[in-house]
Amino acid sequence: MAGHSKWANIQHRKGRQDAARSKLFSKLSKEITVAAKMGDPDPDKNPRLRLAVKEAKSNSVPKDVIDRAIKKSVAGEGDDYEEIRYEGYGPNGVAVIVETMTDNRNRTASTVRSTFSKNGGNLGETGSVGFMFDRKGEVVYQADAGDADTIFEAAIEAGAEDVESSEDGHIIWCADTDLNDVSNALETALGESESTKLVWKPTTTTELGLEDMQKLMKLVDALEDDDDVQRVTTNFEATDEVMAQL
Repeated sequence: MAGHSKWANIQHRKGRQDAARSKLFSKLSKEITVAAKMGDPDPDKNPRLRLAVKEAKSNSVPKDVIDRAIKKSVAGEGDDYEEIRYEGYGPNGVAVIVETMTDNRNRTASTVRSTFSKNGGNLGETGSVGFMFDRKGEVVYQADAGDADTIFEAAIEAGAEDVESSEDGHIIWCADTDLNDVSNALETALGESESTKLVWKPTTTTELGLEDMQKLMKLVDALEDDDDVQRVTTNFEATDEVMAQL
């Protein structure tokens, strides 16, 4: 993809979030409630909650929606959600990781399996594609946050592992367990990030042509439309020409 690292997470597709804003708000709110239930309802004392709130804000979730999600956990309201990861294959063997948050694992498993089958994919066992990814912390800054050297120095000082800078912005990578500390240090040095979250970063990619990319997007869209699905990650790679035709 032009201006990006050689891999990409489909959820970043331009316009995708705008088309499903209410669904996105719901998923982010669910993450906030679960994070608050699992730890302290004060984001300053709960790293996971702090990151969930930060990600919600970066996606323009209103403050009252965020506050309401936290209050639900304090009041003991809402369902008890279980986090389950599914792994499978899409067109041309591309790896797909589906992260879910559900109050009914049988319903979710059935829906995810059916969605893979109906869209040319295959649901595998846990671990079937996970070895093709590393769990990493990802902090994204816009291009105007600084030049490549400035961002790199700030990132290394903050304890990050690597930086990818392009005309589109800066992606800072760190160990998953260091994300809270690294993002706090970067915020002090560079200001608010555009995005801060844990991701699955592919270590190997599968290149797709136009037809397979269209099939993959259909599969991912169907998965993301499920209310139980929080996030979908793949290891596709595609040329600029292919991406321009989508």
